[in-house]
Amino acid sequence: MPPAVARRAPYKDFLQPALQRRFASTTGVLLAISYIEALTLSKWDHLVWPWFPIGLPGIRALAIFGSIIPVIILRIAHSHIGIRTSNSPFDTFRRNAISFETVETIITFAFSAWAFSQTYLFSTPADANLGWITYYSGDRARLNERALFYTVNLIILGIVQGILHKSVDFDRMLLGSVKPRREGEPNTQSTGGWEKLGEWAPVLVVRAGMLSIAVALANYLVVYHFVRRSAWGWALSLFRLFYSLPKTNIPPSQAPWSIWMLSRSMWAGFLLCLMWYIGDIAFRLQLGKAPLKNNQPLSAESKDPNGSLLNGLKSKKPRISAFAMWELALIARDFDVRRRGIFEDIDRKDGPMWSQLYVTCLNTIKALEERIDNYGKPPTPPVAQAATTAPPQPPARVVQPPKTDNVWAPAQPQNGLRNSLGKIVSNVVTSPGKTPAETYLPEAKKKAIEASEHLLTKEQRDALTPESVNNVAQTLTLYILNFPQIGPIFQQVFSRRLMTVVLGHPFGEPSIYVNAAYALSRLAVSSLTEDQYGNVQRDVPTIIRTFTVVIKKLERFRDNLPIHWTDLTKTRDCPEVDELLDALKDGLSELITAFGQYSTDLRLTRADMRLAKEAAEKRQPEQVVEVPGPARAEARPEMQQVR
Repeated sequence: MPPAVARRAPYKDFLQPALQRRFASTTGVLLAISYIEALTLSKWDHLVWPWFPIGLPGIRALAIFGSIIPVIILRIAHSHIGIRTSNSPFDTFRRNAISFETVETIITFAFSAWAFSQTYLFSTPADANLGWITYYSGDRARLNERALFYTVNLIILGIVQGILHKSVDFDRMLLGSVKPRREGEPNTQSTGGWEKLGEWAPVLVVRAGMLSIAVALANYLVVYHFVRRSAWGWALSLFRLFYSLPKTNIPPSQAPWSIWMLSRSMWAGFLLCLMWYIGDIAFRLQLGKAPLKNNQPLSAESKDPNGSLLNGLKSKKPRISAFAMWELALIARDFDVRRRGIFEDIDRKDGPMWSQLYVTCLNTIKALEERIDNYGKPPTPPVAQAATTAPPQPPARVVQPPKTDNVWAPAQPQNGLRNSLGKIVSNVVTSPGKTPAETYLPEAKKKAIEASEHLLTKEQRDALTPESVNNVAQTLTLYILNFPQIGPIFQQVFSRRLMTVVLGHPFGEPSIYVNAAYALSRLAVSSLTEDQYGNVQRDVPTIIRTFTVVIKKLERFRDNLPIHWTDLTKTRDCPEVDELLDALKDGLSELITAFGQYSTDLRLTRADMRLAKEAAEKRQPEQVVEVPGPARAEARPEMQQVR
């Protein structure tokens, strides 16, 4: 019986538990904040019971936390890596406005706001008169519009927050990129996110207050007037199932509008927004931490660490491959033992560990080159499926089959003079020559031109030409694009267009390519002292040539990509692509420094080294020369037209 082969644990078996631990720590923070908010709703008439967790404050805290759970589940389900790439914000809106994820996000936030509103209403004291049912005279129950006002205000706040959540893309996971560490620089990869959460706290408080105040004022002044009647009818239909309420659906003559109601609705909205914002930033900081556990790579717990890491790098899921590439870059920089283990691992089924890492990282970098080469080309047609086997055809007949005509039918009449004249008349009637449009249209055009010459002046006729109409339309479009509130939505700025081409569509994560470039170059440089078998040196020329070609193509494409006519900024800056170029140039510079003296042995020609050195040079930022006095306008003639 052959020995059992040890199972290689996939990388996700180590990544998923790490993300779950971070998720649990985030929910613990939210539960603590729920308890603090529950204390603000307690009635402090006793020394112990208003804050004692085993009692009403604890139940209230669990209810507040329960209203946030749908948002937490949504946050986990919709989390993704990468920037949403599109040519303009309107393009992003058109693609995501009516998608299922957008509708689900808005409904989830609205439900969360409704659940929080009921917890808030049931937590207020009886003298606040915020219960759903009130008794004005005798035992006749009446629906309290104050509770309806609070509920509508918080539901509208949930809808607004859902729209903001989707438009700002809070679901994105912020991944880090590894860069060369300077001497004496501390290791910041293993630091937790709670310190950064403390730095974000004042900003989150201000944002929550601003959103709560804005929505409360809008609801108080405008929105509630339009939804009051329908909301009142829905509430009556619900509570008639439990109470004997009046049959009429007409709301009271006086709405519950007062400064006291407005201030309390602002405070309730502030508490809810604070929970949402702290949850969002905590998830971003925790789920975006480096793939480390106890200051060691996640794959270190595996029986086959290199195999698990390689499994993550080759994963088809972007999140798993991105974290695995991040871990590889950290290993290449900070973990000497694991780095040497990569060079010594040569007995693998698909080849040495270094060879598989080399192919994976190089293909990742070449993906940038492929997107640039495919820009502007028509999409490749889908591969045609293999033709199915055609059914056997019957053999061709040697003798024609017998006719099946009716032998008793009368013979057809011969073509006589009468039939010939009928055909001639039919042809004349059905083909009379020119149509009425062909006959009268030239004459109508001639009369229209003569009328325009008599009734319109030369300036008016010139204004109606197609060129003039196009100029007027373009002027109106540019006028709309100049509005600061509307114009940026439709502008196709240079940075968005460049990022869409280079990083891909609809999402692009720049850290994957930065980490791949750093890991590949760092491992190659470290192989000079750590590679005992010399497997890396034969791949160094290909790495140098690939880095050179990709850098050249990226720079050439960035410099030659025209600025769209809707881009009024006219700037050619793109921080994401600049970060990619810096990572590639830094890696190429290290390779040139480390292997430059061995270029002849590596079969690198002088042209290869010259091109590599040119590609590794970083451009110096252009210095703006200040022209004093009246000569400033002459030095910049384009500003004269603006003025």
